[in-house]
Amino acid sequence: MTVPLPTDTTRWRCTLCGNLTRFDVTRSSKVVEYVHLDLAGEPKVEEREVVNETIESVRCRWCNAVDQIELVDRPGTDS
Repeated sequence: MTVPLPTDTTRWRCTLCGNLTRFDVTRSSKVVEYVHLDLAGEPKVEEREVVNETIESVRCRWCNAVDQIELVDRPGTDS
């Protein structure tokens, strides 16, 4: 089950324990990076473009619940 990303007006909440602040997120992403190697051969990523990104799972850090995360309104928003 994919969990949608929070927006400007929503945030994640664990439906089991009520946690709003601590989550472990597993993502898959496809990126294009511009890597610059210095003369010694040390790489440095100077540009990064995310082509595709998918959240595979979100786990609550407090109770370890997986697939129990929902989107709720952020306080102070009129959504």
